Amino acid sequence: MKMNAIVLAGGIPQPGDPLYVYSNGDSKALIDVAGKPMVQWILDALGEAKSVDQVIVIGLTPKSGLTCKKPLHFISNQGRMLANIIVGSEKSLELNPKGEYLLVCSADIPALHGDMVDWLVKTAMQTEDDLYYGVCPKDVMETRYPSSKRTYTKLKDIELCGADVNIARIGVIKEHLDTWEALIGNRKSPIRQAGVIGLDTLFQLATRQFTLDALVERASQRIGIKGRAIIWDHAEPCMDVDKPHQLELMREDLANQPSAVKKPVVKKQTTRTSEAKKVVKSAPSKTTKGKSTKQK
Repeated sequence: MKMNAIVLAGGIPQPGDPLYVYSNGDSKALIDVAGKPMVQWILDALGEAKSVDQVIVIGLTPKSGLTCKKPLHFISNQGRMLANIIVGSEKSLELNPKGEYLLVCSADIPALHGDMVDWLVKTAMQTEDDLYYGVCPKDVMETRYPSSKRTYTKLKDIELCGADVNIARIGVIKEHLDTWEALIGNRKSPIRQAGVIGLDTLFQLATRQFTLDALVERASQRIGIKGRAIIWDHAEPCMDVDKPHQLELMREDLANQPSAVKKPVVKKQTTRTSEAKKVVKSAPSKTTKGKSTKQK
């Protein structure tokens, strides 16, 4: 099964943001990571994914110079993440009116790979749910990126962090807008998200009474959708870049990848070598000298 993908690239770090000094007032998605814009790594992954049909970048323009092996479309930033998701879903339906699902991807997970995207789509499409939300167990993240300093949600049966590439049924995106707005606005705080769902949920989460399945079931009931948690055994789709140490971590990690842009090393010749070449070039060869004598 193929589906369109949207890439949320509208964030611009403001003064006081930890990444402001790296962005120089431009989009966070365009910050250099190992020789190319951070979002280009995501576009490369989506371009390699067999399950992706077309790609919609929200928040940038064709002037950014981005490329993708799949048809690429650009939409201006709508100001808020939910508004960006909605306009992206509308564009996806315009491109494919029969498209039922949409891959939603942030622009700050540069370690994403195409085969990981394909795994997510294949795994999710085994059921018919409305929202597939990826999570990464703490041990998986800490094994792959021990210095990532991620924030984890502690449940009864697992400690986890969220992924930044998920799948949604397009038909439910415009439903429950107030709830979606509150959940997205508190996406960095699982406790506050639990409060949006209900005070009893907040209490049970804070006291670690929930298992992952129980939490998904409670959230799905309160929102009015069918949700499913996808547990990743790869940390890359969950390793987002929000802080300088995470940016430097990704720069170092991806610099060793085959797709990293390698800057050519230019060897400078010494003055002595250059002068020697000039002498050799100006001096007549023996063959030339012999021909000249014979002609005389």
